[in-house]
Amino acid sequence: MSEALSSETPLRTTFNIKLNGQPVSIATVGQAHQFLTNYNSIEWMEFRSLHDAAVTALERAADNAMMTVQATDAVRALFVSAKLL
Repeated sequence: MSEALSSETPLRTTFNIKLNGQPVSIATVGQAHQFLTNYNSIEWMEFRSLHDAAVTALERAADNAMMTVQATDAVRALFVSAKLL
């Protein structure tokens, strides 16, 4: 997991979202992983399966850059469901 947090592997897109009225840009595997794991798990409870899939995909992408498409898609699905995009 520490590899995923420090990964600078770029995602296939930059996610620009607003969190508490502040703009947040997420462009790398590490930024996405940090965003998804820093918040209390209760905040993601409604989207638990999508959250778990996104975190797993990000960890795989940290080990293998060819997995960034799947990681980007998993993060996008979570953000759309959570109405962050």
